[in-house]
Amino acid sequence: MSTEIFEFRTFYGVLQEMGRELRRREVTHVVMEASGVYTEPVYYALCERDFTEVAVINPAHARALKGHKTDAKDCARLAELFECGLLRGSYIPPAELKEVRDLTRYRIKTVQARTSEIQRLAKALESAGIKLGSVASDITGVSATAMIESLIDGERRGAVLADLAKGRMRTTGKLADLSMALTGRFTEHHALLCRLHQDRIKVLDEAVAGLDGRIAAGAAPWQREADLLTSVPGFGDVVAQAWLGEIGPAPHLHFASREKLASWVSLCPGNNISARKRKYGRTGDAGTYIKPMLIQAAWAAIRVRGRLQARYNRLARRFGGDKNPGAKKKAITAIAHTLLKIAYQVLKSGMPYQEPGADFYTRRESPQQKQAWLERQLQKLHPGCTVTITISPPEAALPPGA
Repeated sequence: MSTEIFEFRTFYGVLQEMGRELRRREVTHVVMEASGVYTEPVYYALCERDFTEVAVINPAHARALKGHKTDAKDCARLAELFECGLLRGSYIPPAELKEVRDLTRYRIKTVQARTSEIQRLAKALESAGIKLGSVASDITGVSATAMIESLIDGERRGAVLADLAKGRMRTTGKLADLSMALTGRFTEHHALLCRLHQDRIKVLDEAVAGLDGRIAAGAAPWQREADLLTSVPGFGDVVAQAWLGEIGPAPHLHFASREKLASWVSLCPGNNISARKRKYGRTGDAGTYIKPMLIQAAWAAIRVRGRLQARYNRLARRFGGDKNPGAKKKAITAIAHTLLKIAYQVLKSGMPYQEPGADFYTRRESPQQKQAWLERQLQKLHPGCTVTITISPPEAALPPGA
């Protein structure tokens, strides 16, 4: 078998010519390393030709030995490994879903920019001695925004500013606290900073609203799949649209099992076993965009009474207790993993999620398991003691005269 090495420039017209040249040489399968955004023009130029498969693989799966790496050697090694079936291509969405993915990712970045701007606004208020954030839960709410605008316009009297409160903020205790919180050393410089931050937040709010409309229109062809996803606890429109853009409407066609998908998103525990000792195995760094969305969905899901809340409570206790931040973080990651598997199954079956109830895990346990667990709890309370259990039948079950 002979190997030929060709070199092409990365201009799109040259890439199209490369595809034609490969088909002229009767090439049917093409494999390439993922290299971020630089992968896309090459991949889509090759997809214009009728190749059997164009695979984009993780570079870590074909890493060369140190000191033996060149671009030409990488190409030859990738071709050899792929021919032997040792490499598997990653999921690359079609062009229509790629547009949804780009918009959902940009929405995430825009929301993050808005959050940063709100934090800068809070910092400017703190610098001026205005403790609005200590009384109001959201400094971008209607009441808080009216107070900040009044501060910018020149009002400095705390009582007058506090009187702008609306709704639940108008309770007697709140008004007194607001009056004190809104008295500080607010200068013209602070007014300028707050004006800049407020204007920037407004622009970002409009950008997010515009993106929501465009994403909804782009995801409209997959409305059935979006409706199935929103039946999963914690999944709203934003999470469902992010799922469609990142994983697609039919994950079972690209991932053989739920476990494979969890590994691709890096929501499964890592394996780190050496000399028969299991060391700490953290999740990977993949799933940069979909993993935070699933974590967000998990926090929403455990607020509703049901199976997921029960699972979170069990896991948090097992990992160290609900007051342990590390235990809560591990437990919520496990809930995100569960949500991913539920969403995979919902899309595969085409049936909406059915809530099994908060007593799901209790019903699943046998009486013997429950009794053994209670015995262990008694032994923890009284170390070294012997626990003897005598089970007496209820009086109604006793025979007459017993």
